[in-house]
Amino acid sequence: MYRSYEANSFAVEVFLNPVSPTFVVVLLSFVTGLLMVLIFRYTSDQNAIRQAKDRLKAQLLAVRLFQDQLPVVLSSYRKIIAGTGTYLALAFKPLLFMILPLTLLIVELDRYFGSTPLQTGEPFLMKARVADGDSVDRVSLQLPPQLTTTAPAVHIPPDNEIVWRLAAEKAGTYDLTITADGQTVSKKAIVSSKLARLSPIRLRGQFWKRIFVSAEPSLPDSAAIQSITLNYPSRNLHFAWMDWHWIWLFFVLSLISGFLFKTVLGIEI
Repeated sequence: MYRSYEANSFAVEVFLNPVSPTFVVVLLSFVTGLLMVLIFRYTSDQNAIRQAKDRLKAQLLAVRLFQDQLPVVLSSYRKIIAGTGTYLALAFKPLLFMILPLTLLIVELDRYFGSTPLQTGEPFLMKARVADGDSVDRVSLQLPPQLTTTAPAVHIPPDNEIVWRLAAEKAGTYDLTITADGQTVSKKAIVSSKLARLSPIRLRGQFWKRIFVSAEPSLPDSAAIQSITLNYPSRNLHFAWMDWHWIWLFFVLSLISGFLFKTVLGIEI
């Protein structure tokens, strides 16, 4: 299963690499906006939503027309509040169908667009945390020939951590091997100028946290190492004369495209 997942990730990278990250995010935003509108259309009661919106419009109009008649205005406000509750209840069901796949999509896309791969010649940090502070001095790092250390390792016993500053001489995907108390584990590092699926941290256990922040298998439960972290640089996308974090750009364009498609397709939201 894991090999199949790796193959699918490789296929995605082959598709993404020929084009710019900004273009891919813009394209995915419009596709996501269309899909969200279609999901809303086929999982909601369109007639009930239309009637609820019409009743709200009628009560808002009554407030404007009879603003000098306090009983009518108060009655309209009461009906507006009740109608808003009805509308939200009708919209809640399709939101349930959308929130899980949208969350998983964002988690996966963040692995491509949230950070940039490491660059050749530029130093980066790798941090390992051990379960026992006494093990910090017994941790060693083995690097492939293409990677070198650029400074002595820094031991931080109070935090049970050891930090290395490294640099890569050429692009590639590398396994950085750490040995602690006779046990060996590794962390993948990607050095590239292209889009790549990145995993900034590898964790021991913590299933739910790994779902959201790690794209690598869990460290063995018996390992002395609790986590291994790489500081991939964060990525900003330039769009419409501004620098955006990809999630903000994705949400803004998804909402715009959603309202555009719902108007074109005549879908009540």
